[in-house]
Amino acid sequence: MISLIAAIGKNNELGKNNELLWHLPADMKHFRDTTALHAVIIGRKTFESIGKALPNRRNIVITRDVKYKKNGVEVVHSLAGALDKFPDQNEEIFIIGGGELYKQTIEIADKLYITHIQAENKDADAFFPEIIPIVWNEVSHEEHEKDEENPFNYTFSIYEKL
Repeated sequence: MISLIAAIGKNNELGKNNELLWHLPADMKHFRDTTALHAVIIGRKTFESIGKALPNRRNIVITRDVKYKKNGVEVVHSLAGALDKFPDQNEEIFIIGGGELYKQTIEIADKLYITHIQAENKDADAFFPEIIPIVWNEVSHEEHEKDEENPFNYTFSIYEKL
């Protein structure tokens, strides 16, 4: 099972200059809890913006650079190469970014874990693909108000392909 997980603004904005737009500790905890003990597939630029392998996960980095090596990650050179590492189709694997990887995988994804942030960022340069209602059914919806640590209202939503 292929799942995409992302935090997006009102216009599907994800990031700018290879950095996240939003700092919400609740979303980071949600990400950690949701992806723990699962495999994550990540593009090289996004991986480098994090700077290290994510603990308690199998980390797979996609890059075209055949000489690329980093400790704690498996390096592959295509999306197909990453997906070939999972012959058991029942295992849930997470696509965690960046924007180009989301575009390449939304059509083959089975599930979306989306944090909808009630904010906009006009300077964003990376976007999540449109979530089309005739393709995706929202099966879970959990609204949260902003607080001292989380400066925006946000909603955790889970979508499944129809």
